[in-house]
Amino acid sequence: MPDLLLELFSEEIPARMQRKAADDLKKMITDGLVGAGLVYEGAKAFATPRRLTLHVTGVPVRSPDLKEEKKGPRVGAPEQAIQGFLKGAGIASLAEAEIVSDPKKGDFYVATVTKPGRDAVAIIAELVPQVIRSFPWPKSQRWGTGSLRWVRPLHSIVCTFGPETEEPEIVPFEVEGIRSGNVTYGHRFMAPEAITVKRFEDYEAKLQSAFVVLDADRRKDMILHDAKDLAFAQGLELIEDEGLLEEVAGLVEWPVVLMGSFEEEFLEVPGEVIRATIRANQKCFVLRSHHHQPGGGEGKLANKFILISNIVAKDDGKAIVAGNGRVIRARLSDARHFWLTDLADLPDYAHRATKPLDQRLEKLKALKVVFHEKLGTQWDRIQRIARLAVELAPVVGADPVKAERAAMLAKADLMTEVVGEFPEVQGLMGRTYALRQGEDASVATAIEDHYKPQGPSDRVPTDPVAIAVALADKLDTLVGFWAIDEKPTGSKDPFALRRAALGVIRIVLENGVRLKLTRRLISAGMRVLDRHVILTNAEQARTIRSQLWQAPPTAEAALAIMSKLSDYGINPNWIVENHLTNPIDSLVSFFHERLKVQLRDSGARHDLVDSVLSFSGQDDLVLIVKRVDALAKFLASDDGKNLLAGYNRAANILRAEEKKAGETYTGLPHAHLFEVEEEKALSHAVETAKIAAARAVEAEDFEAAMAALAGLRAPVDAFFDKVLVNAPDAAVRENRLKLLSEIRAACHTVADFGKIGG
Repeated sequence: MPDLLLELFSEEIPARMQRKAADDLKKMITDGLVGAGLVYEGAKAFATPRRLTLHVTGVPVRSPDLKEEKKGPRVGAPEQAIQGFLKGAGIASLAEAEIVSDPKKGDFYVATVTKPGRDAVAIIAELVPQVIRSFPWPKSQRWGTGSLRWVRPLHSIVCTFGPETEEPEIVPFEVEGIRSGNVTYGHRFMAPEAITVKRFEDYEAKLQSAFVVLDADRRKDMILHDAKDLAFAQGLELIEDEGLLEEVAGLVEWPVVLMGSFEEEFLEVPGEVIRATIRANQKCFVLRSHHHQPGGGEGKLANKFILISNIVAKDDGKAIVAGNGRVIRARLSDARHFWLTDLADLPDYAHRATKPLDQRLEKLKALKVVFHEKLGTQWDRIQRIARLAVELAPVVGADPVKAERAAMLAKADLMTEVVGEFPEVQGLMGRTYALRQGEDASVATAIEDHYKPQGPSDRVPTDPVAIAVALADKLDTLVGFWAIDEKPTGSKDPFALRRAALGVIRIVLENGVRLKLTRRLISAGMRVLDRHVILTNAEQARTIRSQLWQAPPTAEAALAIMSKLSDYGINPNWIVENHLTNPIDSLVSFFHERLKVQLRDSGARHDLVDSVLSFSGQDDLVLIVKRVDALAKFLASDDGKNLLAGYNRAANILRAEEKKAGETYTGLPHAHLFEVEEEKALSHAVETAKIAAARAVEAEDFEAAMAALAGLRAPVDAFFDKVLVNAPDAAVRENRLKLLSEIRAACHTVADFGKIGG
């Protein structure tokens, strides 16, 4: 079957857009082909800095004829309905339709309409221009006098179609004066001449000869392999960087790996700063020695770098290396200046603090750097985080003094010169400066790790002090933005609140932290609430703030404090409703939704998660996960499956009878109304199971709770086999319905079985 080759040749496409653009081109073209009836065998898209290419194999030469049945009105319908049917079906008279009989609807007309297929070339000629004009570039531009928008000026289009055994034909179309053809171009400098191509194999081979490697993954492999070899030859090791590798592979069509060097004196600058400087400004890789540091650390950074050229230079790249070296030395000189400045005293703040990082904290406080207009300054936020970290410290096994110190210094590096130039090293530089000024190792670790995890693949903090500060930082962010009603909506999440919630969940679960989210959220919520209490009297303001900070993290304490606000002419109900109770309830629900996502991604059944979360007060994430795991194991057993079936039968009967009667059948059944042994046995088993399961849940032994429920399987099965629930005697029937209600209640001691799929 024929293949389709499509190339869109333009000026340089930004590296960050190439992967998605190739995927978009593939999806839009193949979706269009399938929508037109052309079901293909395979498709692969490619991207280089100057072209998007698509190869679709096994495309039929023509779309199939389609037959469609159009149902018409009943026989004997009004003339207006008949004429509408004829027009819609595209037939001249009812003679071209047939009459179909339906036992319920009677006889009606049906017309079979045949749509003839179309040549693939004609379909492609319509499809490609539509795709080009509607292509979803993140940013695009117009040029000249045309109206076409493309990421960069589009120069030519290759579009050929045909089988391997024949000369492919050019699919004819035109987009803004650019006519499709079979001519492309090689490397901009080393092979700029026009190249005539046929099908994909011919196209790929000719581009290779013209110094263009079409496949981005192959370019990445070439760069990585050559860079490792070049480093090894110098007795060094490449520091791999997947993000940088992806970027540089999108900057070159013919990768050439070269090595340069800089003066050793720059190595006094921390390796992270050197790496950030060289990476950000020159898109170069850094190297280190093979020899590991004492204690198992990585090798020392080397004064060499790897750069990727897009040309085979006549001088073997000496001029290219020299030019990059000059820029890197200038950048490293700046970085060293920033580093030394950060280690020195700040003259205006040295009298307030003796240590450099503390002086930066004083500067941040004095400058009143705004965090958010409705949530105050960074200094306000630091104070909130520090107090919350102190509260959380005992929960996670951290030293409260160290947790407070780490939280106070966590944002100080935002005022350093290095972080100002390279924001991506914030936290990491804070840790470096903290160690230099003699801070405790746990405090320094917490300063770096309190931002983590920043994504699903990022590691979570494990040091107790870091856990306390990281949780405090994320909880303060979430509660703050919830209190000012800046929640995520749809796909919009400008303050990364979903990421913050997932970060809390991962920290809690992976470290086994027994954290009652509602209590801690209310505690943090009181701090945010403080910013919304507008008091004209300074003494009154201090009194309320003092009470807020010192109160235990409970809803009762919060409400008691709020009630005192009426003495100062403030409506406490408005504040409690709008800035404490409602946001906290909403935020706990938000955590539950994020937890569902996390557990589903790890393989948990969504219905089991729902069944556990349906219980009020489920705010201990570790217990939620333990309960879901135990429930999954139980339902995978025969006892669990059969008990679920029995529960559903009991619940269905109860639902129908309660709806009919307009009341619920609660309360213990009466023993004197039992007529058969199966009723007595079930009543005893239910009572035993309820007590045992409740005790097991209280002891957080969910395996034992499930085992207690497993004892219900046999008596439930026997009851439904031998007993008629809807007995003629009303008192007996009600008693048996109460027994079914007890089955439901027993199961609900561990989860809401009604939310579990059968």
